Amino acid sequence: MRCPFCRCDDSRVVDSRSFDEGLGIRRRRECLECGRRFTTTETSVLYIVKRSGATEPFSRAKVVTGVRKACQGRPVGEDDLARLAQQVEDILRAEGQAELPAQEVGMAILGPLRDLDEVAYLRFASVYRSFDTLEDFEAEIALLRAEGEPTGREPQIDTVSRESG
Repeated sequence: MRCPFCRCDDSRVVDSRSFDEGLGIRRRRECLECGRRFTTTETSVLYIVKRSGATEPFSRAKVVTGVRKACQGRPVGEDDLARLAQQVEDILRAEGQAELPAQEVGMAILGPLRDLDEVAYLRFASVYRSFDTLEDFEAEIALLRAEGEPTGREPQIDTVSRESG
């Protein structure tokens, strides 16, 4: 690491601390030439490979922007969206790879979004999975019902009225 003051490339680490929930390291260094101290930070960067082949760093803000559209008009706050973006990043980092295809980001969003709001999940899934027909929606709703995930709503009781005859 070069000293920002004298440009010498010989320094020693005086102190190291983690930051950003352990995703980065802040190091305090001392230049062995001029004796001045400076700070460096090291972070791991997660890259997303787009369909075009271009790569870009993972962005929680992009996740929030994409999911916000699906949550429009739903009882989902900005704090909920921030937590969802953090969950998505944690899921992706758990893969243990430095580069992931963009498809993986969408798949990582689906689980936490489903837990957050089922209607927003259906909206997002319909675009992400390219639902073309009403049957696509019906199949996804049937899956949701079959898995019996709680929806946060009161259960509805079906009543059947019978006419005497």
